[in-house]
Amino acid sequence: MDTAGKTIGIVGARGHTGAELIRMIAAHPALELVFVSSRGLDGRRVADHNDAYRGELRYATLDPQAVAAKHAEIVVLALPNGRAAPYVEAINAAEPDTLIVDLSADYRFDPSWYYGLPELTRGKWQGGKHISNPGCYATAIELSVAPLKDLLAAPPVCFGVSGYSGAGTAPSDKNNPEKLRDNLMPYALTGHGHEKEAAFQLGIPVEFMPHVAPHFRGLTVTTNLYLSRVMKRDEVMARFHAAYANDPLVHVGDDAPWVSRVAGKHHAEIGGFAMSADGRRVVVVATLDNLLKGAATQAMQNINLALGLDEYTAIPM
Repeated sequence: MDTAGKTIGIVGARGHTGAELIRMIAAHPALELVFVSSRGLDGRRVADHNDAYRGELRYATLDPQAVAAKHAEIVVLALPNGRAAPYVEAINAAEPDTLIVDLSADYRFDPSWYYGLPELTRGKWQGGKHISNPGCYATAIELSVAPLKDLLAAPPVCFGVSGYSGAGTAPSDKNNPEKLRDNLMPYALTGHGHEKEAAFQLGIPVEFMPHVAPHFRGLTVTTNLYLSRVMKRDEVMARFHAAYANDPLVHVGDDAPWVSRVAGKHHAEIGGFAMSADGRRVVVVATLDNLLKGAATQAMQNINLALGLDEYTAIPM
């Protein structure tokens, strides 16, 4: 496929994930950023808000028809949940060959959309034009569970803690540094969207309890896995090493990873592998940057795969 100068636009570019995408697009040899839609930054130069971008492009307020009229070959929707459909409909009507990557939860349960968690699903890519980007917590959960899914005796139980950037830019208690100071804020302790997403994608029940912490970026998920047979730690670790041996954005290690070490990085880390005395329970810890491997980096992996490029183009390793 000829990928020289593929045009790309972002809808919802004011948010944290949009800013990270602009950085990667600016470094990408085969992508040209042609529009960035943001009501909050309408009319302002992108270069004044993102030090990675060089050029005169300005943010604009674009409704679905205006986005479709830009005729971009790739459109990334970085919108809050529930707002993607009008853009998808307008783009499909005007430019059905446009590659659409949706970062919201709107199409993660739609089998007509490719669910793009490359380390687990790249083999299911069939050349479609619609890609649903996984959720950040769901990514960590699925990567933690997949290598042992066939040996589970009970639903995985996952305890998650995220930085407040995961709550977006719209003001709320969950991204208010004053309320979060010296605090850990539990929320949606049953039925969280990423719990449903991980269960749907893994094909097994999943239990997930999320919390917000005072740090800005990065998340950790500690997962308790009950096993259907006795296993040794080396055997468990060997499964994870084998599962991700060819995936440079998933680092499997001996020790439980720290979220502070993965903030600002493009990979996920998995480790810990603490075994119970009877060998029928293992606790796995996964960390990733919710704005990068949990969102923007994963979107770039999916775009590269869809364009037939090296999956890691413009992704710092």
